[in-house]
Amino acid sequence: MDRSRELADFLRTRRARITPDRTGLPADDRPRRVPGLRRDEVARLAGVSTEYYTRLEQGRAGNPSPEVTEALARALQLDPAEREHLTNLLTRPARHAPISPQRVRPGLHLMLQALDHVPAFILGRRTDVLAANRLAREVLTDFDALPATQRNLARYYLLDPEARTRTGDWERIAAETVAMLRLEAGRHPRDRRLADLVGELTLRSPEFGTWWNDHRVLRRTHGAKHYHHPLVGELHFSYESLQPPGDPDQTLCVYNVEPGSPTADALRLLTSWTAPAPSS
Repeated sequence: MDRSRELADFLRTRRARITPDRTGLPADDRPRRVPGLRRDEVARLAGVSTEYYTRLEQGRAGNPSPEVTEALARALQLDPAEREHLTNLLTRPARHAPISPQRVRPGLHLMLQALDHVPAFILGRRTDVLAANRLAREVLTDFDALPATQRNLARYYLLDPEARTRTGDWERIAAETVAMLRLEAGRHPRDRRLADLVGELTLRSPEFGTWWNDHRVLRRTHGAKHYHHPLVGELHFSYESLQPPGDPDQTLCVYNVEPGSPTADALRLLTSWTAPAPSS
């Protein structure tokens, strides 16, 4: 990933979305050739010179101090995920930073088995699905049946035709997953497998390029999900995403349901209908 270009594009897209009236700047009658704030307006809001901000947006300003980074985040009205992404883009990665394979420790595998009444799975870097319980494989797709290199949530949402019909509000969910990949790219700019995944999605998904070039970033924490299951119909979940201790690049995702709800009843049916036959 060309970090200078990434930084320039990210800063440009963030300032393009902010109108001057949102910042408290005085009225300016100069004609605007681009939407949003001009470079000199961002510089004024951040308390830096226009020349310095221009060099920063062009990737020629070196590593700014934490105070300047925070001032830019305030000027551009960045949310927490965007602030993290800006910091990542402004921090030079180690020249040789090997990315080790991820493993799910036995205790987390036991936790997934204990959560047998709701879908639950563990995401790693690149939205790789590192482990999933039986209901997660039934509600989404059977990741365990896929080759290890294809067990990936972004690949599922963007390249599996069944995901479009099974996922409620597919466009929103798929776009949010692309934003998660953008955040990953800032954290791990030398991840060759992530670069390969982005290349594959660019070539095979009609929507991916547009969403990727928006430079939106997202860290998923909680929210709602809706699926259409071919056996039991509509399923509505309230999901929680948690970081288990020991690996900051792993996320435990749990799809909770309201007790006594139609979804809870449907999951009980799905569990009974898809239960493996007892061994003789």
